[in-house]
Amino acid sequence: MNESIRSNENFQQQLSARATLVALGVKIQKMKIWEPIGQEVKIAQKTVKYTPIEKLADGFIAILAGAHGMVEINKRVRSDPALQAAFGRKGCAEQSVVQDTLDACTAENVEQMQRAINRIFRLHSQAYRHNYDQDWQLLEVDMTGRACGKKAAFASKGYFAKQRNRRGRQEGYVVATRVEELVVKQLFSGTIQLNRALQPLLESAEQALDLTPEKREHTILRIDSGGGTVDDINAVSKSKSKKISRAWEHPNATRNASRLNKSSANWKFWLITFWCGCADG
Repeated sequence: MNESIRSNENFQQQLSARATLVALGVKIQKMKIWEPIGQEVKIAQKTVKYTPIEKLADGFIAILAGAHGMVEINKRVRSDPALQAAFGRKGCAEQSVVQDTLDACTAENVEQMQRAINRIFRLHSQAYRHNYDQDWQLLEVDMTGRACGKKAAFASKGYFAKQRNRRGRQEGYVVATRVEELVVKQLFSGTIQLNRALQPLLESAEQALDLTPEKREHTILRIDSGGGTVDDINAVSKSKSKKISRAWEHPNATRNASRLNKSSANWKFWLITFWCGCADG
């Protein structure tokens, strides 16, 4: 005899062309990624149908779906109920409404978002849970030029490899090398180079990783030669850093690094290595 099992539950089938993104949305829901954002970010905008945080979520989903601007929300997210459901959304705001919310954001909202991102990072990051007593924390600081349209924020003429006479921005980042995690990423004007972006990047990394003086004593920074001159590095060492070593690609590298160590004697131990060589502190 053939037996069959019938269920009284009604299942609604939904199809999406972005199956892998649906899986990511389910994971993000499970990890409760948006909770800190909802708690920290307070945008001064009234709620008609969707809250400001829900509209930010719609914009976030659109970016993951490959949108180049908020104008593509209707095509990529609003027309895909399965994708919305995967991220816990029961609908999607219209693209102009999402843009209005972004326009209503202030500098204070940006700071609130950064605090929320730091909270999310600390909850899920391996770099944040690094055991400083057992091993060094290795951080790499660098910048990459990103060409963009002239109307984009911070867009200006600058140096972009193999792209002459282009406008763009510089993307600075700090990476926890051992676990391959992005700790900090910031955008700068196209004319800004690493020697000017180094200090704000390090300050943001210290906040994200909650680097106490004890943790900084067991942190190694790797920076290429774009990090600047001895004076630039000394400026960082006088702020919040520890003892600094720098190396050049020539026979006097060790002597130069030793001299710099002595000039930073009011700090205990912090090491910076450059791609062209290194010196022990």
